[in-house]
Amino acid sequence: MTKTCRISAFLLLLACSLSLSMAQTTAKKPSSGKPEKTSSSNANGATSWKQIPIPPLHQFHPQEPKRVELPNGLIVFLQEDHELPLIDGTFRIRGGSRDESADKTGLMDIYSEVWRTGGTKSKTGDQLDDELEMKAARVETFDGADSTFLSWSSLKEDFDQVLPAVLDILENPEFRQEKIDLAKQEVASFISRRNDDVNQIAQRESTRLAYGADNPYARIAEYDTVAAITRDDLVKWHKRTVAPNNMILGVTGDFDAAVMERKLRDMFGKLPQGEPFPKSQISFHDPTPGIYFIEKDDVNQSAIEIVDLGIERRNPDFYAVEVMNELFGGGFSSRLVSNIRTKEGLAYSVGGGVGAAYDHPGVLRISMGTKSGSTAAAIDALNKQIADLVNGGVKEEEIHKAKDSILNSFIFSFDSKEKVLGERMSYEFYGYPQDSLERYRAGIEKVTPEDVNRVAKKYVHPEKLAVLVVGNARDFDRDLATFGKVTPIDIRIPAPKKATENSR
Repeated sequence: MTKTCRISAFLLLLACSLSLSMAQTTAKKPSSGKPEKTSSSNANGATSWKQIPIPPLHQFHPQEPKRVELPNGLIVFLQEDHELPLIDGTFRIRGGSRDESADKTGLMDIYSEVWRTGGTKSKTGDQLDDELEMKAARVETFDGADSTFLSWSSLKEDFDQVLPAVLDILENPEFRQEKIDLAKQEVASFISRRNDDVNQIAQRESTRLAYGADNPYARIAEYDTVAAITRDDLVKWHKRTVAPNNMILGVTGDFDAAVMERKLRDMFGKLPQGEPFPKSQISFHDPTPGIYFIEKDDVNQSAIEIVDLGIERRNPDFYAVEVMNELFGGGFSSRLVSNIRTKEGLAYSVGGGVGAAYDHPGVLRISMGTKSGSTAAAIDALNKQIADLVNGGVKEEEIHKAKDSILNSFIFSFDSKEKVLGERMSYEFYGYPQDSLERYRAGIEKVTPEDVNRVAKKYVHPEKLAVLVVGNARDFDRDLATFGKVTPIDIRIPAPKKATENSR
């Protein structure tokens, strides 16, 4: 039989088989003389999709990075991730902007910039840039309120060449004067523009109301405080903070954890210990309640901030507060958005809740943007929503939606090994249990309406709130004095002392 004949025979046989199968499928069953029953219920006995039971979510078990503590006190977290041929690392070092002296506010801005751009004793920052760019690698430094950071990223094949550069920056920064001068100019330029944006003004000044203008979490750099910073200040800060017993290192990427541990021990295990960085001793006081106003006559909208002190994440009420925040002002289905933005049309943007920080009180912050002509109406609407939250209680349905929203977004917040590693490092840094991720989900699931009603009354006090409005008063729909005494805030930028003296 030829090849063509074999194919034709096969196709004929296939067609016959399909015809027989279709005939059997479509053939009617013999009639029993009784109407045939049709069932819409499933194996669970449900007659509607709404009755189908939803199985409980699986337990959340994120990956566990390997934790290693070197003899010199350096704590290392290692997380293998073989998806891409990359290796990323970050040092987190105790000490940040909250720890700089008030007369040199801005020190961390300069330090974190020049630590990298100033290069090392053997190479300028520009030379380091050229070498790293040839390998498509990067090394960066930056700062936060309580930490400074040194991070890097490189291809797996270049890791052994990039790591010595990281050690060199860590041990031998040069803080070249020309880079210090350039960084100071950049900070001074930022100071000169800090009153351009209405929302940035509202954010900055409301934080100063909540914490106090002299609180380290609220201080702002001025021309004179930046001018007072010297190279010696940067060198002293580096010696004070950069020691292995003040640092945590996290590394993630395409490596074998045992091999990586040996490399890091060889590279960083010989760093000498330093004095442990002292714990922060910052006091916090409730803000003075009332109406505060900042005039900005070149805008047609108002930024409104309502603030008070928040809580710490260690607070046993943290999970209930999280659920309260979500249903009150956390998303598009929240009360603030649904009522003030969608129904009343008073807000460009609105949201907020009781903030929580790791080792100090966060800020209770409710933010809103509205057109100038609806400023007073917007404050009325916010006051009503706050009163309803405290006195009106919450519904079971609201709690259910809020918890679902938090738990669904929670999974996506930690959908990569790098994100989970960063969170584990934070728990280590602040002294939280390493299973805090798992505790978070369990804590949210347990929150009840009674819990939310209780924390609303406990942490939201309408009579203690400070209300800040930034905008153009002549376009307001009502005088702010109808809400009580109005305290103006002066945000003029102080001129440098030298410039002031020269003008005399």
